[in-house]
Amino acid sequence: MKTYSLKKGEIEKSWHVIDASGQTLGRLASHIAVLLMGKHKATYSPHLDMGDFVVVVNAEKIRVTGKKAQDKIYYRHSGYVGGLKETTLEQMLQRRPQRVLELAVRGMLPRNKLNRHLLTHLKVYAGPVHPHEAQVRGSGKKQAKKAGTAPAGPPGTAEE
Repeated sequence: MKTYSLKKGEIEKSWHVIDASGQTLGRLASHIAVLLMGKHKATYSPHLDMGDFVVVVNAEKIRVTGKKAQDKIYYRHSGYVGGLKETTLEQMLQRRPQRVLELAVRGMLPRNKLNRHLLTHLKVYAGPVHPHEAQVRGSGKKQAKKAGTAPAGPPGTAEE
């Protein structure tokens, strides 16, 4: 028996639309990280970009448990002496809710060259509207064509 490794051109990618309304930040971020890495596929290889594209809508409606909204602090540095900036999770959710989810997913991806490439497959939107409807619909048709069946569900519904 020999182990078969997929070539770069043989990798099938699909699009997933996830509604973040009422979902917990950490649990959602870990689910997205698995989809981006491709660990949900039987043909997973850690050194290849096996993952799918993920579109997250309603990022502003994400929830956290406990007192994390006040206690969790995001740090960034300007590069100058005394340039450490602090932002709480509550402030970040008001200003840039999509950034909160991006940072959470980024922390769950491997720390290697593939990390930045995988993050380009994540699209996060604060509201319910996103410009990737054509890709999502096309992804379902391509998989149905490959399987030899009609696409499941009405047009416009996303797979997950």
